[in-house]
Amino acid sequence: MGIFERFLSVWVGLAMVAGVLLGLALPQGFQAVARLEVAHVNLPVAVLIWLMIYPMMIQIDWSAVKDVGKRPRGLLLTLAINWLIV
Repeated sequence: MGIFERFLSVWVGLAMVAGVLLGLALPQGFQAVARLEVAHVNLPVAVLIWLMIYPMMIQIDWSAVKDVGKRPRGLLLTLAINWLIV
């Protein structure tokens, strides 16, 4: 287990403290972000949650993604088909 995983609860706690301190130091910025909502859903929060959950939903093998440049034919074919459809 790496240092990030080993101290994950510490990082979360530090992020929470940093968020509170930033909110106290820059209230206008956080109020501006709070106003970015549609149908009572905060857009930055919705986007960040989607970015966090989406890779788990599609079960990406991130170790294989780095090797995509070795055999780009499938990726290029998919890209071409998507451009033709759009």
